[in-house]
Order: sequence, then structure tokens, then C-alpha cells
Amino acid sequence: MLEGEDGGFSADPSQTVADYLTTWLTAKALVLKPTTMARYRNYVTADLIPALGQVRLDDLGFSHIAGFVHTQLAHGRGKVTVHRCLATLSTALGDAVKHHRLSHNPARPTIIPRPPSAERRIWTLNEATHFLRYCHAADPLMADLVEVLIGTGMRKGEALGLHWADVHLPEGMLFIRCTLSAIDNNRLVLTAPKTRSSKNWIAISPRVAAALRRRRAAAPDPRQHSTRGDLVFHRPDGSPLHPEYVLNHFHLLCRKAGAPRTTVHDLRHLAATISITADVPLTVVSKTLRHSTLYHRQYLQPPHPGSRPHRRQRHRHSPHHHRTEGASAQAATTLRPQSASPQPDHRQQSTG
Repeated sequence: MLEGEDGGFSADPSQTVADYLTTWLTAKALVLKPTTMARYRNYVTADLIPALGQVRLDDLGFSHIAGFVHTQLAHGRGKVTVHRCLATLSTALGDAVKHHRLSHNPARPTIIPRPPSAERRIWTLNEATHFLRYCHAADPLMADLVEVLIGTGMRKGEALGLHWADVHLPEGMLFIRCTLSAIDNNRLVLTAPKTRSSKNWIAISPRVAAALRRRRAAAPDPRQHSTRGDLVFHRPDGSPLHPEYVLNHFHLLCRKAGAPRTTVHDLRHLAATISITADVPLTVVSKTLRHSTLYHRQYLQPPHPGSRPHRRQRHRHSPHHHRTEGASAQAATTLRPQSASPQPDHRQQSTG
């Protein structure tokens, strides 16, 4: 406690959970993304402080947290929501331990395990092709967005936050610089990508390049519209597409096209499945999609019946040059940016 006080943290034994969580939120606002901060603030102010705020921080124990869980479940709160509340509390108390304010984290181990994720429905190639054929006629904007998502494995927010300044069509490359997010599902903000490795170069196939050229041709004329930037995917006036609208409209198009219901995020998994089915090494797929663990954990088995098990292969390319297969079986490359203001390196192109 004295060490924590020397480090500038309160060691007042009468400090309540409400006082600590309020101070913790203020400190976290300096380092967290706005979307994460909004989620933490909602759980702290609407759930944790009303239920546990009057308890002294030093007295907070398993019985208080277990009582909170049972009360929330008894009032009809879902296990996923309650688990997220506990995860927020655990993060806050973990910082208290790290700063020597508490000797242990009473929220660990968690009272309830993390609820299992719903089973994902990944499209087959025929289903994706059927949807795209319908969508190109019914909604060209969504068709081109889906083409880019499947062909690159980009996240939805990364595609919605893509600016023309980061698209280099002659070189066949684009750079992921930011992601579009909605705070409280309302205010749209551009923030840093999900992980450090997400901020990276992606090579694009001819099919993806064609979709981007169609978007370029359909871009609003700044002399006729009040634009709000140079986003690749946008509303008619140039303003950003809301992520929730994209998800809901995508589901509507799936229903009209007669395609199985899936999520926009699962198009990223479809991109991985296509590559793995084409016998691209798993490590290359993971590198191209800019995720170090997800696809190793999720694709340990062959994605389709009859496909042969994947074997480790030694790369013959340089550490910065990786081959993979996109949605149209074209070569793709992922490169690390060389500077804060990257420019495509013409020497580091995919050989096809």
C-alpha cells in the first residue's frame, strides 16, 4: 500500500469501489480507444458502481462479486453481459494489484466462465459466388465492399475506414492505416487498427482492384456534394457508412439473394478458408490476414471434406515477401511499412 502511495496512487483504506473505479476510468481515458472507453464507462456507471460502489475497496471479496452475479442473472441479464461486466471489473482490479493498491485481484478467477461463442456459418465458394452475382445487380456498393472483404481478409471497420490516399492501384497494393468504429453505436470515429500488426500493407488481386476502380468511378464529385473526406466506401454525400447499417443491410441482401445467413466478419474467415483449401501454408494465411494466433487455432482441421491435411512448408521467399491466394486465386503479399508515411515499394511486388 505504501509502495502504491509512493507511486502516486491512493492508499486510503476508506476508499470505496466507486471512488476507485471513477479514478481508474479517468486514467484509462488517456490510453484506451474511444470505443473501448465507452464500453468500460457503461459497465462501470450503469452496473458496477450501483451494485458494488459502496463497498470499501479493501473489503471487496468473492462474496460481493458472487452476489452481484446471482442478482444480475436473477433479474434476467444475459450471461454474456454479466461476463463482460466482470471482465471490466477484473481489469480495473488487476491494475490495482499492478500498482500495489491491492495484494490480489478478488475478481480472479472469474465467477462464471466465458460463454461459448456461437457456431460460425462460413460460406462455400458457390454460395459466395451466388451472393455476389445477385448483389452486383441489386446493390453495387455492397457488392464491391464484399468483394474487397473476401479478396483481402480485411476487417469490416478497416474497409469502411479505407481512404483513397492509402490505395495504390497501379502498384496493386493498399495500406491499412485506421478503422471506422461507432461509439455507443452512435458517434462514428476513426481510430487505430485493432492490433499493431494490423497497420500494414496488403497486396490486392485484379478482382479486388476492379472493385476499387468501380468505387473510384462512383466517387462523389466534390463540386456537387459536401464530402467529409476521401473514403473508398461511403454514402452518396461522401460521409461514412455506419457499421451497423452495413451489417443489417448485408443480412437483408443475404435473405433476398437466398444465401445462407452469415456475418460480415465471417467473410474474413472465408478468405482464410479459400487460401487454406488452395494449399497455401497456414503461417502465410495468418500473416496475410495480420493475425498471429486466430487462424492457427481455428483451422487445425481441413476446412472441407476431402481436402488433404495441411503440412508445414518452408518458405523460399525473403522474410518480407509472402505468397498467398485471394478469393480469385491470385497472388497476394503482406509487407511491413517502412516509415510513418509509407509508400509502396515497387521492388517488393508479388510475382504471381
